[in-house]
Amino acid sequence: MEIAIAGDRRRSAEPERITARELAAGQGWTVEEVVCSCGPADRPYPEQHDRVSIAIVTSGTFQYRASGSNGREVMTPGSILLGSPGQAFECGHEHGTGDRCLSFGFEPGYFEAIADGSRVTDVRRVFRSLRLPPLPALSPVVAEAWSAVGRSGDLDWEDLAVRVAARVVEADGERDPDSRAVSPAAIARVTRAVRMIEDRPADALTIAGLACEAGLSAFHFLRTFEKLTGVTPHQYLRRARLRAAAAALLIDGPARILDVALDAGFGDVSNFNHAFRAEFGVSPKLYRRQRAGRTS
Repeated sequence: MEIAIAGDRRRSAEPERITARELAAGQGWTVEEVVCSCGPADRPYPEQHDRVSIAIVTSGTFQYRASGSNGREVMTPGSILLGSPGQAFECGHEHGTGDRCLSFGFEPGYFEAIADGSRVTDVRRVFRSLRLPPLPALSPVVAEAWSAVGRSGDLDWEDLAVRVAARVVEADGERDPDSRAVSPAAIARVTRAVRMIEDRPADALTIAGLACEAGLSAFHFLRTFEKLTGVTPHQYLRRARLRAAAAALLIDGPARILDVALDAGFGDVSNFNHAFRAEFGVSPKLYRRQRAGRTS
């Protein structure tokens, strides 16, 4: 079974397992929230992107395979799936059930304008990568997009879509895709650890405990986790906590910074402020004030 990407033709033996809710659309762009309830019993189904696709994973995990790559990318919360017009793909859920994505779709001409025409030399292969991991450069716009789903209708979705696309183009251009294949067993083990982090980000999770859950030595777990997710377990856990905190700052409004920090799993507000500033470039208070001003 495949997850539906905004603007793509969707074919499925069990269409009720995938639902797409359009959040906004304009000339040349769309935004959808896509929810998939497929699991290990569902077989991947071949599909094709019919426009430029950028999908931010907001929950769950799945494996993404597309033409132009020998391996499968593990999609985790905070990572970004990339697709080019005409590119064949399929997604599988061999190691867990369900996922949710915020999916942006762009007509090629519209996307070229965003990229100033210099980046898109072949609309058949817009991106160098199939996936972008959770990266500091993407954290602000990903956190904003993540929290936007539950916000009121006064949000400027086109502005957000353009900023997401521009940041993704920059980040993709700076990465060197890794074409080394990863074994299905390694994918299964790391996926278990990722789901544990996402289910319990505020818990005192350790490398030893996550490695034990994955059935690997700590050293092998560290190497395999970073290979599959693009970040170390420590970085992934910290960014999962910071994403949750950023969303809380935007959604909860008057919540105290201390409460947000403790709820996200940080032991003290000083450490939280330092980590938040390093990830988003501003303090939690300024972040809240800036985002509130953007949507007012």
